[in-house]
Amino acid sequence: MLAIAPRLSQFVAVARAEHMTHAAEEIGVPQSTLSRSIGRLETDLGVGLFVRTGRTVRLTREGRTLLRHAERALADLTAAVREIRGDADELHGRVGLAFLTTLGVAAVPRLLRDFRVSHPDVRFDLMQGPHALLLDRLRAGDADLALTSPLPDEPGLLAEPLDDEELRLAVPADHPLAARPEGVALAEAARDPFIGFRRGFGMRGTVDAWCREAGFVPRLAFEGGDAETLRGLVGAGLGVALLPVAAHPATPGVVELPVTTPRTTRTIGLVWARDRRLTPPVRALQDFLRSRPLLLPTPTPWRGSGVRRPRAGGAARRRHRPASGGP
Repeated sequence: MLAIAPRLSQFVAVARAEHMTHAAEEIGVPQSTLSRSIGRLETDLGVGLFVRTGRTVRLTREGRTLLRHAERALADLTAAVREIRGDADELHGRVGLAFLTTLGVAAVPRLLRDFRVSHPDVRFDLMQGPHALLLDRLRAGDADLALTSPLPDEPGLLAEPLDDEELRLAVPADHPLAARPEGVALAEAARDPFIGFRRGFGMRGTVDAWCREAGFVPRLAFEGGDAETLRGLVGAGLGVALLPVAAHPATPGVVELPVTTPRTTRTIGLVWARDRRLTPPVRALQDFLRSRPLLLPTPTPWRGSGVRRPRAGGAARRRHRPASGGP
């Protein structure tokens, strides 16, 4: 049935004009070409669509039925094309952005606020979740770009590092290690119950790898999918956790300690599908994200009941050339 689709607009033109020559002039094709096209359409359908009197034509009963549905289908296609073109407009288009849940507290809202200064009318479909889900959204075409970690290494995806994020050991305020603001070795927490992310979150595999490097397998007391919930469980004295540094006022009863060994930083980057053509608004956001820090400087170690002070500098900024094969 797909073979008849290109001929529907020609059929509608003839049905409205009720004249082959007039319809051919209207749509800009030779009259003989239009006549052959209508003939092939009737052959494909196995019915006559017009009663012909010279070059004047009128619809048969079957032709009237097809016209009713063809006009509706063509109107839907026209609306779809208009919507797609609108989504691709650099100033008024649409971007599907997927990002890690941990970036939704401060980083993504800040970046989108700044981006909308120059692109106030761009619309966003925002998707947040664990690493595995974000990659699925890219593969399915639901998302144009993803901010995630770890960066994937697979043929269908392109990845570009943007920034490094430090994770610190969050401990209850009455924990013996809490008095060590200068930092601790991760191995010193080997006997503590850990509060961590569920499987499917990129952070889970990253933390497990750091613990193996420190010489132990973490004993998980609780698993979840939200960093602030996990931080709250630490404050309740239920265990320790490796978490991104809190981006908002302190969680009561929590002390965040730098880890001296191993180096507990993860690379967060931009990922997109290799075979997906990026529209102008998507490219504009991509260039914008490349041009500025993804994360704000890391604050000094702080207690949940204390006041944090910004540290000069912050986490080392990693700038890389775009991955080969990009747009």
